[in-house]
Amino acid sequence: MPATDSRPAHYTGLIDRYRERLPVTDATPVISLNEGDTPLIRLENIPRELGTDVDIFVKYEGLNPTASFKDRGMTMAVSKAAEEGARAIVCASTGNTSASAAAYAARAGMTAFVLIPEGKIPMGKLAQAIAHGAVVLQIKGNFDDGMRLVKEVAGEAPVAIVNSINPFRLQGQKTAAFEIVEALGRAPDYHCIPVGNAGNISGYWIGYSEACGHNTASCTLCHGQCPYLDNPLTDTRPVMVGYQADGAAPFMRDEPVLEPETLATAIRIGNPQSWDLAHAAVNESGGWFDEVSDDELLATQAMLARQEGVFCEPASAVSLCGALRDVRTGRIPAGSLVTCTLTGHGLKDPDIAIRGQRAVQTVNADLQSVKAAILAHI
Repeated sequence: MPATDSRPAHYTGLIDRYRERLPVTDATPVISLNEGDTPLIRLENIPRELGTDVDIFVKYEGLNPTASFKDRGMTMAVSKAAEEGARAIVCASTGNTSASAAAYAARAGMTAFVLIPEGKIPMGKLAQAIAHGAVVLQIKGNFDDGMRLVKEVAGEAPVAIVNSINPFRLQGQKTAAFEIVEALGRAPDYHCIPVGNAGNISGYWIGYSEACGHNTASCTLCHGQCPYLDNPLTDTRPVMVGYQADGAAPFMRDEPVLEPETLATAIRIGNPQSWDLAHAAVNESGGWFDEVSDDELLATQAMLARQEGVFCEPASAVSLCGALRDVRTGRIPAGSLVTCTLTGHGLKDPDIAIRGQRAVQTVNADLQSVKAAILAHI
């Protein structure tokens, strides 16, 4: 009787998928919610309306288990924390990190402590952290204050930090670049991404660099001597372009922003922890940073939902918003293949999404009223 494969037939998460490219061993307990393997969606209607031959794809990270890209890094951070015997984790968060940390801590049987800015976190994200059993501490300050406190408390209490200063977070996040290269059969010409704490642009650059067999100074674990470079997936790397909201754009100001403000709460960060790594990603790739206004990003969020059927949170729309502007001006040239990361699902912050949009229409419960309402929009 032939031997049978004992592995599960279904997808079991990014650590299992990319084990040989990640710093895990047989001693690492894999804490997973089957994250990763998110859709890479080719836009059709928006480029047609724009009249461009630039090929634009969006990497829809809102379809991860807790509806944001944070799950990619969290599976690695919590798995390594479990390997080291940690019983509790801690993070500062504008919302998505807290939701992800709480979920993965629950999966691991750990306690999650999350510090959030008082009154500055969308209810959808706060609900996730509470539902997963996190100890939620609202601080009278912003994310940057929370990040400072997390680093301080980690020296005083037995908790593992799972913010992106944890290098294992970036190792998980780099896998999105692998998925894009595998889906396209090549690296994109340009990769556009929202920038808040700047860990994601850093993680993507590590991934793209490893995918084509290049060392990179951005790799915080191996210092440019990564052992996973002997089996490249492609022979090119994209130009990395990072976009920020103009009220929280420290990379554009070339200094921290003390009081960052934007409706895009996920990137309302004035002092990015991955500052040097993000600069390295942009400089090594020949890319750039830029900024968009809240009005511009909200218009792009609505356009993407209405014209392409893809609903992302406000911070996610920053990448496509900036990319479309650079396509229009020619900074991204004709004929390019562009990928844009959409970091989170639109249901993370529904109040912002419906602001200023078409109101719900109330009609009588009879055929004529419903028919008249339908015909009025045809």
